[in-house]
Amino acid sequence: MANDNDTGVIQALLKRFDEQRLPRALELKAKVDGGGKLEQFEVDYLEDILGDIRSIKGLVDRHPEYETLVVKGMQLYTEITEKALKNEAQ
Repeated sequence: MANDNDTGVIQALLKRFDEQRLPRALELKAKVDGGGKLEQFEVDYLEDILGDIRSIKGLVDRHPEYETLVVKGMQLYTEITEKALKNEAQ
């Protein structure tokens, strides 16, 4: 069961993901899928997000019902990173 603090944190994280992280990730994915290369600030952004994901591990451990969402988010960021690396190599 979520305590009040967890509930507030989860709500804030979900809102940020929905309104900021996911739209930006989809923009980056479209860019790399189109053969584009990421700028350094975009790479830094992805690194920050992966750090954020690592930092919420304890929260996800307490609330495994969100694990699938976190894993899907990680997969999306991994796809972007892998495609960006391929584009850099070309």
